[in-house]
Amino acid sequence: MENENLRRDEAAARSALLETESYTVELDLSQARDARARSYRTTSTVVFTCRRPGGGTFLDFIGDVTAVELNGRTLDPSAVSDGARIHLHDLAAGNTVVVTGQALYSSSGEGLHRFVDPVDDETYLYTQYEPADARRVFANFEQPDLKASFSFSVLAPSDWTVASNGIETSVEPVGEPGARTSRWVFAPTRRISTYITTVLAGPYHRETDTWTGGAGTAGEGLEVPLALYCRRSLAPSFDAPEIFDTTKRGLEFFHGVFDYPYPFGKYDQAFVPEYNLGAMENPGLVTFTENYVFQSAVTDAQREGRANTILHEMAHMWFGDLVTMTWWDDLWLKESFADYMGALALAEATRWRTSWVSFANRRKAWAYVQDQLPTTHPIVANIPDLEAAKQNFDGITYAKGASVLKQLVAFVGRDAFTAAARQYFRKHEYGNTTLMDLLDVLTDATGQDLTAWSQSWLQTSGVPSLRAEVTVDGSAYGGVALVQDAVDPVTGLDEPRPHRIRVGLYTFDADGWLVRSASEAVTVTGGRTLVPALTGRRQPDLLLVNDDDLTYAKLSFDDRSLSTLLTSIHRLKDPLARATCLTALWSSTRDAALPVHAYLDAVMLAAPAETGVGVLQVLLANARTAVESFAPAVARAALRERVGNFLWDGLRGADEGSDHQLAWARALAAAARTAPRPADHLRALLDGDDNVSGLRLDAELRWFFLQGLAAQQRVLPGELEAERIADATASGRVGFTLASAAIPDAAIKKATWEEAVHGTRLSNELLSAAIEGFMLGSRNLIGQYEEPYFQAIRGVWATRGIEMAGRIVRGLYPGRQDLDGEPADHPVVVRTDDWLQANADAPAALRRIILEERDHLVRALTAQAQGTR
Repeated sequence: MENENLRRDEAAARSALLETESYTVELDLSQARDARARSYRTTSTVVFTCRRPGGGTFLDFIGDVTAVELNGRTLDPSAVSDGARIHLHDLAAGNTVVVTGQALYSSSGEGLHRFVDPVDDETYLYTQYEPADARRVFANFEQPDLKASFSFSVLAPSDWTVASNGIETSVEPVGEPGARTSRWVFAPTRRISTYITTVLAGPYHRETDTWTGGAGTAGEGLEVPLALYCRRSLAPSFDAPEIFDTTKRGLEFFHGVFDYPYPFGKYDQAFVPEYNLGAMENPGLVTFTENYVFQSAVTDAQREGRANTILHEMAHMWFGDLVTMTWWDDLWLKESFADYMGALALAEATRWRTSWVSFANRRKAWAYVQDQLPTTHPIVANIPDLEAAKQNFDGITYAKGASVLKQLVAFVGRDAFTAAARQYFRKHEYGNTTLMDLLDVLTDATGQDLTAWSQSWLQTSGVPSLRAEVTVDGSAYGGVALVQDAVDPVTGLDEPRPHRIRVGLYTFDADGWLVRSASEAVTVTGGRTLVPALTGRRQPDLLLVNDDDLTYAKLSFDDRSLSTLLTSIHRLKDPLARATCLTALWSSTRDAALPVHAYLDAVMLAAPAETGVGVLQVLLANARTAVESFAPAVARAALRERVGNFLWDGLRGADEGSDHQLAWARALAAAARTAPRPADHLRALLDGDDNVSGLRLDAELRWFFLQGLAAQQRVLPGELEAERIADATASGRVGFTLASAAIPDAAIKKATWEEAVHGTRLSNELLSAAIEGFMLGSRNLIGQYEEPYFQAIRGVWATRGIEMAGRIVRGLYPGRQDLDGEPADHPVVVRTDDWLQANADAPAALRRIILEERDHLVRALTAQAQGTR
């Protein structure tokens, strides 16, 4: 019952039968401070019409139903409720149903999450619903196309702060004067979907401001109240001015681009604990992970990441909230657009002008990985049910979709794309759409039939690859052709995509920098496209096929270009070109086409010279993955030693107190989890026997160090407990949990396994920390849990919510293995195949995780095999 599904056909039938008008939701959170109170009272009044009077339908509610009244008739809860659905029969043309029940407080981040701050024992609540967890809080029709107006009222302790999507209209004490409980009432919303409604309650710290629209835009004269929330204990670290500044810049930018005024009144943003996502676009009250409230030193890349998330969620106010997909098949209609528009706003409205470098470096790299898994899918996906929807918040829906939109803008022009977006909002405001609705406005704005483009990019799967096939006549090109390989791995058909790209020619200048000497715009069609403009052109040192990163494709290089990159990547001056090439080299390493040692050579050239700290962080993380997953076991000890020395040199060579210094220190701490030499350095730094000038050992960095030392059994007696007492914060508790589970002790590993797999005490964040620490063990220590893993996972899936079950199944998969024979014959691969065959009837979402983890393992073993040849 935890993972109760709703099928697409059921949702379509319900949508054809009903039209929802309004909800009035009352929540009694007055006893939330009492840890013994596991549930709270919830009452939902739903007004809706039925197109076929006399018919029947159902409401969604996961909880204990205590009363149901339909059109004045009292229904027997035990007769109409099954724990997930409330069945309604003999509907009238116009209907009002009132459902009262008890809903459970959550520790998984789904529904109404309850968190107790270890600093001051204060209780904090917030809701998170996407895709279908509003039903854990109040009875509703849980699907995106049954939009309605929502009014919330909340009973809560009088000294709390309470917020929701709508503007607060009243706060009144309940009971006698001086009562300790009050009722908050909020104004009705515009028509929105259930999954973006929200409630926030607790002693939150609050800061306020106002944005006023500038002249000449759709927001001219519009005043939008702004508010920010975080836990009280985080208030000293809350950099509200920077967050407000980003928010105002975003509102100004989107009003100018979309030419449609912000439609939801106020704009609150809450930073909440133990959040499963980066953020959620609830209109009027956006929620974010409180990891964006920086309590320790952070790099500018982290600040850029927060700004990008703020702008991504703001783009959703139009793409997703104002206009919403009809069903989760078209999830991309909100997420791809928000990902693209967030990066665009970051580049054009803030100080982070290199946001497209970050996009190429992180977001597209995520998409390339996801799109090569056996579970790849088109951007417009086939989502038969809610479990499938939950799994599709992935790199394809977000980053591949955004990459394809960037390609579309290059294809049709930005003015036409903007005109289409404006028409889309006005035509479908407060409604729901599908792919065809978008194509209609794009056709109107561009005058082009984009059906073929849509088929090529939105309805196919897999990563196309591009390479230059060159012939050389002396020192000049005799001919250049761009070759595209684009087999759809789902259908097996060759599906070449159209690409509007630039081909960049890079040559060493007099100072030894690799700089662009020329470029050519090329439209790639089919499997082979000639570039006659390059015939007779002097051969450059580097030919970059996807210059400016305009399209979505894996790149490979001609021999001269590859040689240049492997010996001189650090001399490539343009940051976007450099990030594009580094991503291509990493893809080749993952594909076992480039040896690990060659990739590490390139990293060791690029990293010390890298100016972008975000790129540096990714490079150092990739280097560790290359050693731990892709290098053959016989070479790993030497590579760990080499990389450990490289990281120590990088840390000591970085500017004092710089972002780069912090990035090197974190990478050294990560390396210490598996290598003794970095652990020696961390121990010396913590003990004061060594020093790196300018490096501040704040709480977060100390926990990173201690986690590495714990994995190496190098922590001192009582050291972790002393650190936990010194850092009695939520993040300190997570750090302690991970470090404790990392200790290579059989009894500790057994206790951690039992708690993670069979216990219910750990919240979402603590569960992930325990699993991560558990997995930092040698195969001799944790190999005994491989068979229990396969025995346990169906039971885990059946008894835990999908969020917690997913963390357990993915996190504990025994994917760290060494090659012994052929990859497909490895015992864990064989055991995985046996499980998949024996569990063909398992939920599709569970099988998807296992298939993906198997693929990661086989990819790693294949790379190891390549390294032994």
